[in-house]
Amino acid sequence: MPFSRTLPRLLGLATLVLAASSTAFETPAAWSVSRQMIVVTTDGWDVDHGTLRAYVREGTRWKQEGPAAEVTIGKHGSAWGVGLNPPERDGPVKKEGDGRSPAGVFRIGQAFGYAETNPTALPYRGLGVSDYCVDVDSSPYYNQLVDARKVGEKAVAGATEPMRRDLHFNGDHAYRIGFVIEHNPNGRKGAGSCIFAHLWKSPTSPTAGCTAMTDETMERLLGWLDPAKKPVFVLLPKNDYARLREAWNLPAL
Repeated sequence: MPFSRTLPRLLGLATLVLAASSTAFETPAAWSVSRQMIVVTTDGWDVDHGTLRAYVREGTRWKQEGPAAEVTIGKHGSAWGVGLNPPERDGPVKKEGDGRSPAGVFRIGQAFGYAETNPTALPYRGLGVSDYCVDVDSSPYYNQLVDARKVGEKAVAGATEPMRRDLHFNGDHAYRIGFVIEHNPNGRKGAGSCIFAHLWKSPTSPTAGCTAMTDETMERLLGWLDPAKKPVFVLLPKNDYARLREAWNLPAL
C-alpha cells in the first residue's frame, strides 16, 4: 500500500492510542488537587460495616493520619454512586431507598450539627427543627438540605429526613455532628439522596445508606478536615479498591 495512503491510517491509530492514554491519566483528574482523603473499605458489596482511614497527600504520596476506625454503612452494603469517578457497572448501582451506601469518590460538603457553631474549618450549618433533607425524588428540592420555614411545608411533604433527630425522634443523637458526602449532587431522580457521615448508634447498627462512626472519630475528622485541601470521601469494597487503586491514585492501605 502506498505510504501516502498508509500515513492517514497510522495517524488515526496514533490519535486513538493517545486518546486512550489521555483518558487513563485523566481518570482521577477530578480529585488530583485533593490533599486530604477519607477512605472506607469493606469486605464486599453486601457487607454493612468497614474500616475508615484518613490520608494526607505530601507531594505525590499519601500518608495515613491517625488510627484506623471501625464504621457502619448501609444495611444492605454498598453500590456504585454518582460522584467524581467515571461510571462503573461491575457491581450494584445505588438507587433511592435501597439501603446501600454509595461507592466511589465524592467531595466532602458542609458539616452540620445540633449546636449553632462548631470549631471545624468546614462550612458549618447549625440545624433547626424545620431543617430537612428531601428524599422525595419528585420534589424540586430532592437531595437538598432545606429549611421548611423558607421553602414551605409542601416542599418537604413526605420527606423522612428531619435533621434535628433529637427533636423528632426522642433524643436521637445521630446528627449531633456530621458532614455531607456529596453523592448525586445534581439530584438525579431515583439515584439516592441525603448521604452523610454521622454518629452511630452502636458498632452493630447499620444505616439506611450513610456512613456512621463513634463520636470520637467524627470529632477527630471534623477537626482535621480543611476545605482548602479539597477533601474527598472514598468508599469501596476491598477487591475493587485494589483493582482501581493505581488508576485512581488512591493510597496503599
